[in-house]
Amino acid sequence: MIQRIQSVWLLLAALCNTGLFFFDIYRAHIMVNGVDTLQSIRVNDHYPMLLVALVITVMPAIAIFLFKNRKRQRLIAILAMVFTAGFISQALMRVGNFNNQVPAPTNGSYWIGAVLPAIAIIFLGMAIGGINKDMKLVKSLDRLR
Repeated sequence: MIQRIQSVWLLLAALCNTGLFFFDIYRAHIMVNGVDTLQSIRVNDHYPMLLVALVITVMPAIAIFLFKNRKRQRLIAILAMVFTAGFISQALMRVGNFNNQVPAPTNGSYWIGAVLPAIAIIFLGMAIGGINKDMKLVKSLDRLR
């Protein structure tokens, strides 16, 4: 049901998390035998990150279709925010481990995949605000009956 604003926010959060499968999280140049090679951290290369990314992509998409049960929709959106924060911490730990390997990277930078989960958290927060507003509206209409 895309006629409510929270459905739009949930869809945008799901699309941001879908971008994790296409963009790198971190790229670094490493000198191997005198040759500069480019190595990257991707979600697809690490099985636990892949599972968490799949979960945080599917949860907002499922929440879109729970428009008749706003409490459950809000609960799934909150859980998606928590799992997305967990994904961000997992990605930061993976980058830290990557930078401490031997040979050490000479030059590294975060890429689009590192920013997308943060944007998804913002969209999920806006969706939760819209769900709360709908719950408040329904409660006030029930009082008038």
